[in-house]
Amino acid sequence: MKIIKGGNFEDARGVLKYNNEFNLEEVKRMYTIENKNTDIVRGWQAHKIEQRWFCAIKGSFTVEVVEIDNFENPSSDTKRNVFVIDDTALSVLHVGAGCGTKIQSLEKESVLLVMSDYRLGESGDEYRYPSDYFKS
Repeated sequence: MKIIKGGNFEDARGVLKYNNEFNLEEVKRMYTIENKNTDIVRGWQAHKIEQRWFCAIKGSFTVEVVEIDNFENPSSDTKRNVFVIDDTALSVLHVGAGCGTKIQSLEKESVLLVMSDYRLGESGDEYRYPSDYFKS
């Protein structure tokens, strides 16, 4: 997992947000998430083989990530990595295969762009755990 840094440029015409380092070659589908309020937590959702890329296009989000060795019976003491991503630049959080995520918006009306390297239903690679499962 890593942040692929974006940037922005502002002049009299407005703001341009960009990410010149993000390679879209592996992306096969994308969708957005807009939580009804900031109390909603989405997760844990995990994938053995699928990768995900996350980009806040409006507002901000906390994305917690865990690496999972045993998807059928994962350790609840797995270390959580916490990322905060926001719309100030077009930065992208890459979460590789073998990881689980938990997502929460930090501001009302936030919009998260999510990209995947598999089409919907193509891999059958989806594991879900309660939002309080991973404790570390």
